[in-house]
Amino acid sequence: MNILVIGCGMVGAALANVLDKRGHDVSVIDKNGDRLDALSADFGGFTTVGVPIDTDVLKRAGISTCDALFAVTSEDDTNIMVSQLARTMFGVPKIFSRVTDIGKGEVFEKFGINVICPTKLTVTAACAALEEPDKGVEVNFENYTVHFSVIDVPEEFIGKTPKDIEYEDEETLFAVMRKSGGFKMYCGQELSFSEDDKLIFAKRS
Repeated sequence: MNILVIGCGMVGAALANVLDKRGHDVSVIDKNGDRLDALSADFGGFTTVGVPIDTDVLKRAGISTCDALFAVTSEDDTNIMVSQLARTMFGVPKIFSRVTDIGKGEVFEKFGINVICPTKLTVTAACAALEEPDKGVEVNFENYTVHFSVIDVPEEFIGKTPKDIEYEDEETLFAVMRKSGGFKMYCGQELSFSEDDKLIFAKRS
């Protein structure tokens, strides 16, 4: 498939790298050329520097022939605008938009745009952790399922960091819940575990 990824931050770069390794023809747009350095050294796709809501930039990146588009910048409005352009002007068959505002996401789902909402995902996982910690929760994204599980921090983890954990395949630390009620999403930042923490793991299945 020809796939266009809008945004080369943490999410966009990881997505583009995975899609490229799976044999897809991937094109990436970011307004900041330095962010394209986050792509792996063996990335075989195409990159474009420019404002993604500029139709000329989209055309240079190959939107006219793409089969799917992922708008995953950190800005909801940019993702929504690009998704709308892809739908109305270029007729892209499959569109996925990262939208953190739940209200906006629900509106644009009605337009046929597949909305990926980190906020809703976080709320779902947090509620499951509080109400049914032993059962966990599963969230579906198209053909993928992400399973969230919660454990009390093991004694040997106290004072250690997420980098000290030996993860299973396709697993990562998603968040840490503090005894005080604090909820910290893990995005690679410096973080150490404390007594009475609860660790939320996400695993693709």
